[in-house]
Amino acid sequence: MIDPITLTVIAAGLQQVCDEMDLSFSRAAFSPVIAEANDRSDGIYAAEDGALIAQGAGGLPVFVGTMQDSTRQLIERIAAGLTPAPQPGDVYIVNDPYLGGTHLMDVRFARPFYRGGRLYCWLSNTGHWPDTGGAVPGGFSASATSVEQEGLRLPPVRLFKQGVLDTEIYAIICSNIRVADQRIGDVQAQAAALLVGEERLAALMDRYGDDTVTEAIAELRRRAARQMRAFIAEIPAGAHTATAWIDSDGVVNEPLAIRLSVTRQGDGLSFDFTGSSPPCAGPMNSVRATTLSSVYLAMRHIFPEVPISAGAFAPLNITGIEGTFLDARYPRPVSGCAAEVSQRIAEAVFAALVPALPHRVTAAPAGTSGNFALGGHDPATGRDYVMYQLSGGGYGGWAGGDGISNGCSTIGISKAPPVEIMEQQFPVLYHHYRLREGSGGAGEHRGGFGLDYMVELRRGAARASFVMDHGRFGPQGALGGKDGAVNEVSVWRDGVPMTPEHLSKAQDIPLGPGDRVEVRTPGGGGYGPPARRDPVARAHDLAMGYYSEAELRALFPARKPG
Repeated sequence: MIDPITLTVIAAGLQQVCDEMDLSFSRAAFSPVIAEANDRSDGIYAAEDGALIAQGAGGLPVFVGTMQDSTRQLIERIAAGLTPAPQPGDVYIVNDPYLGGTHLMDVRFARPFYRGGRLYCWLSNTGHWPDTGGAVPGGFSASATSVEQEGLRLPPVRLFKQGVLDTEIYAIICSNIRVADQRIGDVQAQAAALLVGEERLAALMDRYGDDTVTEAIAELRRRAARQMRAFIAEIPAGAHTATAWIDSDGVVNEPLAIRLSVTRQGDGLSFDFTGSSPPCAGPMNSVRATTLSSVYLAMRHIFPEVPISAGAFAPLNITGIEGTFLDARYPRPVSGCAAEVSQRIAEAVFAALVPALPHRVTAAPAGTSGNFALGGHDPATGRDYVMYQLSGGGYGGWAGGDGISNGCSTIGISKAPPVEIMEQQFPVLYHHYRLREGSGGAGEHRGGFGLDYMVELRRGAARASFVMDHGRFGPQGALGGKDGAVNEVSVWRDGVPMTPEHLSKAQDIPLGPGDRVEVRTPGGGGYGPPARRDPVARAHDLAMGYYSEAELRALFPARKPG
């Protein structure tokens, strides 16, 4: 049996392999969404079933389940003869959302790792490409009614064959996407990250031996399952229910419901989504892999001590998604799947469990990635471009204090690219980029504040598209706390402001020089009754200018003596 010290060292070594892949990917990538925003993830997966072995600490949490499912699907397709069997040096590319994916812009690479002439495991990563074709620049088609309108869909194919780029497949890809001449930088960066992983993993196994590393991987999986079951035991028996809402699907202007019942069953936990809305016409459908991964990442938020491993997911049972918009089948559009619907699923988990675990679970965070794509032609450079902007928002208040302001999204660690980088790369000017003061939900511990930015097109013609959410319903408060402020989008054309019909979803809005877009992201939900807020905290908010005296009196009633 492996000793605890060796087990810990190997666990850290596997994590380091993935962290170095993450770092290599970001440093070498061309697109700001990967190089600056770190919208990517790298991991190691079992050769038998694609089970997650390790994932980079800096990777997006939502990919923790999808990359596992995608690798499993690749293994099954190879076994069925639907995809060619691998050779050393091969790299598969796939972005099909129905094969363990998210949306089409999240492109996955997978490389087989061999030891002693046999396939030992898979190295895989996902990177958000700024464009994969489709009806609008950036792929976020707010009114798509089929996946074909969202972009090029790739089944698993070998983009690199024994280390050599297949120029014919690459030409097909480039012929179907915008700014194709810039993609080679991201492609080579993504492939190089897997090569770094291969070298680092081989060094780890050379040092400790194949048998020891194999034993450590199996033991880490068993321990993750035991640890998750131990935490599940903290949850009181009985059904814990909640409902979270999507503003609309971008086509039909009616809200979509995520209804959830969480029940402890023995040492496992059941998540039943029965009663959620049926598949929708627009792009707010979620594929099965993303729905499952959203539950996994929510539990990771609640129990961060549990290692990132397939074992941690074993006690979690997800049911009731069949026949709902949380189990999208071809050809349902899915561009809002990972970036938006996933966060509503996590919000439903938080809302269901915060009464049961009040010292572990927060009020709802902002829960939108703020997807804003701008595509056009820059006459100063003579080149086309696709700009992708994501943005943060407020975190929910919690038992220990106020929520973080302008934090990253629930599903990831991606940060907004620096304003200076965006202004260098694209013909835009940011008029302001600041906290949205007062947007956090009132509570004993208020929600964090969202973000407020305004960007102007400086030259040329462009088209703007948005797929965001929480424009109709603010992030939910908890245990008597109030909801956070809703998402707000305004488009200024010829000096006249316009709010999209679907509030924070729209596509193909033409912009000219001087036209502007302003986005005000949600604040987090408040935690606990506002009347219980500490007077010192009230005074600090006033001194910092977060609220006026009138706003404080209205939002936070004075605490009663005694």
